[in-house]
Amino acid sequence: MKTDIEIAHETKLQPIQEVAKRAGIAEEVLEPYGKYIAKIPYTCIDDKKVAQSNLILVTAITPTKAGIGKTTVSIGLSLGLNKIGKKAVIALREPSLGPCFGMKGGAAGGGYAQVLPMERINLHFTGDFHAITSAHNMISALLDNYIYQHQADGFSLKTVLWKRVMDVNDRNLRNIVTGLGSRTDGITMESGFDITPASEIMAILCLAKDIEDLYRRIDNMLLGIKHDGTAFTMKELGVTGSIVALLMDALNPNLVQTTENTPAFVHGGPFANIAHGCNTVIATRTAMTYGEYVITEAGFGADLGAEKFFDIKCRMAGLQPKLTVVVATTQALKLHGGVNVNDIKEPNKEGLQKGFENLDKHVRNIQSFGQTVVVCFNRYAFDTDEEMQMIRQHCEELGVAFAENNAFAEGGKGAENLARVVVDQIENNPSKPLKYQYEEEDDVKMKVEKIATQIYGAMKVTYLPLAFKKLKMIETLGYSNLAVCIAKTQYSFSDDPKKLGVPKDFVFTIRDFVISAGAGMIVAIAGNIMRMPGLPESPQAERINVVDGEIVGLS
Repeated sequence: MKTDIEIAHETKLQPIQEVAKRAGIAEEVLEPYGKYIAKIPYTCIDDKKVAQSNLILVTAITPTKAGIGKTTVSIGLSLGLNKIGKKAVIALREPSLGPCFGMKGGAAGGGYAQVLPMERINLHFTGDFHAITSAHNMISALLDNYIYQHQADGFSLKTVLWKRVMDVNDRNLRNIVTGLGSRTDGITMESGFDITPASEIMAILCLAKDIEDLYRRIDNMLLGIKHDGTAFTMKELGVTGSIVALLMDALNPNLVQTTENTPAFVHGGPFANIAHGCNTVIATRTAMTYGEYVITEAGFGADLGAEKFFDIKCRMAGLQPKLTVVVATTQALKLHGGVNVNDIKEPNKEGLQKGFENLDKHVRNIQSFGQTVVVCFNRYAFDTDEEMQMIRQHCEELGVAFAENNAFAEGGKGAENLARVVVDQIENNPSKPLKYQYEEEDDVKMKVEKIATQIYGAMKVTYLPLAFKKLKMIETLGYSNLAVCIAKTQYSFSDDPKKLGVPKDFVFTIRDFVISAGAGMIVAIAGNIMRMPGLPESPQAERINVVDGEIVGLS
């Protein structure tokens, strides 16, 4: 089997004008970034067409460290739908440089189900991530300068809440001290870095519906707490206009294509373990303007990405998905069935059977939102027909539709059956109106506890002293009405990555809260999850190179 990047290099790409024409996008609205990438003005969104489109979410069971193939399935489903005569468009997140040079090496799908040009998408693309990083750190500089310039007036902040970001995995920058040196070098204070996908600017870009909403959300961002206990926001800092200026181009979605020239919108890139894990509302709605069927994904397992997709993104944007695809692999099922990670590629019927408990929990969770579920078996070369049949039979007993995906090896042809099953379910058994896990009027503590007990299966939630302190701050400042975005490990329903399968009777620990008032949510930090990842012992950067003018190692 050829590598992802070899397949990408061999694929004949169509000029982006042709891809746009195929979607029904007028050439005059395109802002090309070279031959094969363009931005589309968000003003092209047509609310009437959005209401007529069929939105499909792709999520997954709890993944292995190598992932589970949601992006490959999402792209494959779009290829399959087009193969059977439907007009399908996909809306995906942009990859982050951190994982690309760290663990993954790339995040643009795989095999014959990729979005292209994959090197540009995986690296600098159209500069959206750089714009977000620059905007975030510009606020840091402007805030530090404001404190420095106004100290003679008696101004200071009791607590500075705004940190810095960069799109690199760098554990050494999690906690830092700034302003060292002479008096003119600034005021000495503690700070730190998160990764760019965890930036509140990223969340705002992904949730904003237009430039006016972008202004409103940035104005509302909480930067620190004054000595009288009141909030110091971006509106008081008075630089919102300059930050919007940095983000104007980034606000518009990016149009690219798949290995079979299907139109694809790739825009925004928050992680689901530390942020809300969905691509932009603007890109999703733009795709729905031009696609009869629109496939999008939410990061990691359904307990993270899907919950946030429904409770945060859909609630804020008024989206109603017609169906949810839950991706499963034999490797993940065996891992959660107690099989050693080194042996999960080998046949093991007993381990596979035990792993069904994890699948069942995710299916029940998705159904609790009112969603119709299709379980997709994402096939690998070493999978056996016997094990696939076991999964199919289990899904029949569970009462949910089942389909195999083989798009990695066969492209759209390998996803035709999945496409037919999805269309049949949407036409004959569409999802009911969304039911959320909590009410907007619930306080933050209640929201956290409903998610932790209902979705994760926790026995109870406990709060460390810092989290209790932040809860009081949230109540005092009037932010209890905001949505909740729980940051936790992606490898378990619990806050402990070692508790595989479906852990029971566990205590879920919240150690801190981050107030993202502009994004409209409170981020609850659970367990030992870090908003700035570290690099593995052997990062993918050791294998990325340029050979004969072509990039290698992004696969």
